[in-house]
Amino acid sequence: MKIIVNSIFVEDQDKALEFYAETLGFLKKHDVPAGEHRWITLVSPEDQGGTELLLEPNEHPAAKEYQQKLFADGIPVTMFGVQDIDEEHKRLVEKGVKFTMEPTKMGEVTIAVFDDTCGNLIQIMQM
Repeated sequence: MKIIVNSIFVEDQDKALEFYAETLGFLKKHDVPAGEHRWITLVSPEDQGGTELLLEPNEHPAAKEYQQKLFADGIPVTMFGVQDIDEEHKRLVEKGVKFTMEPTKMGEVTIAVFDDTCGNLIQIMQM
């Protein structure tokens, strides 16, 4: 058994697709109609056959409440690995990304947290 898709709730699929593809640099893998919404997944350009990130609409009241409470409490919904967190932080800041936690050494790892503009906090960690 392996993880093939990890979903995150987003307030607006188009806005999320633009942020995750254009700003973060993920590649769109699927974008197909799914009822009144779309099945949109992205992958890392470094692992195009790897785990897909699903941009899932947060329309269900439980999903919206879950997303809002995590954001309000400062809890990231997922984590992405980066090779050089200082370079990635600089690149994202230059693209206008707002960080809620600057790169911070935590034992053996360094982490940072940013706002994805779609209702989520995302943590990056230097691998």
